[in-house]
Amino acid sequence: MTRSLQAVAYRRPSVLESAAGGQLLGLETSRGATPTGVKDHPQFFAGFLTSPQVASAALLAVADVAAARYYQQQLRASLDPVVTGNGDRLRFESFSGCCGVYARLDVLEPGLDGGEVGHGTTNVDVNNPLREALSRIGSEDPLHLRVGPEQLAVTTLDGPVVEKKVPLPDRWLRGFAEAQVIAAGFDLRAELPAADAVRFLRALPRGGGRAASAGPRWVVPSGNALRPTTRAVPGAVCLPGPERLVALQRVLRHATALRVYGPAVTGGAAATASAWEVVLPGMRLTLTLSPDASRGFSGEGGVLDALATDEAAEDAELIAVLLAWEPRVDVADLASASGLTPQRVRAALIRLGTSGRVGYDTAEAAYFHRELPYDAKRVERHNPRLRSARGLVAAGAVALDGALGTVTAEDGHVHRVRDEAGVLSCSCLWWAKYRGGRGPCKHALAVRMVRRGDAARERDMARVEGDAR
Repeated sequence: MTRSLQAVAYRRPSVLESAAGGQLLGLETSRGATPTGVKDHPQFFAGFLTSPQVASAALLAVADVAAARYYQQQLRASLDPVVTGNGDRLRFESFSGCCGVYARLDVLEPGLDGGEVGHGTTNVDVNNPLREALSRIGSEDPLHLRVGPEQLAVTTLDGPVVEKKVPLPDRWLRGFAEAQVIAAGFDLRAELPAADAVRFLRALPRGGGRAASAGPRWVVPSGNALRPTTRAVPGAVCLPGPERLVALQRVLRHATALRVYGPAVTGGAAATASAWEVVLPGMRLTLTLSPDASRGFSGEGGVLDALATDEAAEDAELIAVLLAWEPRVDVADLASASGLTPQRVRAALIRLGTSGRVGYDTAEAAYFHRELPYDAKRVERHNPRLRSARGLVAAGAVALDGALGTVTAEDGHVHRVRDEAGVLSCSCLWWAKYRGGRGPCKHALAVRMVRRGDAARERDMARVEGDAR
């Protein structure tokens, strides 16, 4: 797994300290993106939390995921959560070290009081002393929240900054991209009231490790409950690695409902990802689970089609200008503003997701704008299937014949790629093993690239002929 070190610098450690009229939670920010450009330590909010104990527990749950590995637990992760100000809410996001769990806390307008929410994205320091202090917050303690340094401190503070060297595996970057692509295909499958939600979640196993989950588990909505089933049936939701929901235990006593999201499944379906959202006063905490505890989001292949087309890259540049830090990115509005079709807008959003510039909120069934400090070219560079597909195209290994394409692989084997109602299947071992469940194989990708290239050339020729007339 390719790794690099990302330097995350803060003015001082985040602290919880006594202040006039209550306590002050000062969350320190690192270098981040804002509407006016990159700033070293942006401030996104200064006001009160309406439910201090709830918010503290939920923030700790996000930090739990950032510090956890649910698979091969002897290896420990360390990645500070990301905070985004979207004008009407604050979003805190993290990813587990094993790349299989994505966590997001949305603190909505009812959860904030007395201050305007800014716009931008940066890392936020959640250190061990702060975690211990947050765990002691009482239900009656007034809590002032400041996300970012005090404006006066920014201009007058002297002394060294607090710097962390954070290991940033390429799998995590790809995981952020894949998680939002997969979540965009989810629908609400079940909603449980508070008592039933707590009963269900507290009954889940809390263990971990390689043998924690022997095969996928499924649940079926039944009244106000979720009934376990041994196989996928219509209406079922996959619960892969249920022990990975342990972070939700921190907020259960504050829960008002549990919402479960997943894709539509048919009988005998393979394991799928799913999202588990605990509704809290003024906020939502969501955990999205990969299809298996040993299988991270990074290898799912949902972004490959968008990465494989130059058209999506050009469209993404246009759409990026129109995002404007919106908490809800409306595809129809973007299509109208850009002159692109909704299909091309969605492909552009997927492309932007590969560089961390959009996420997806299952509760609102909408994308949202944020700016993670990652490079889209890095995702493409470290995706072996995409690299191999480009190599096959460059080598002239693809031949098209109507709905059939043949690809001569590097080892001389000829693979047949067939188009069935827009879905490309292949005769290779990858397709036989995953049946499209982890994205297209390199041969199907290569065929799609050549087809798009031919189509683009035909459009260009038609345009030239039209201009000549």
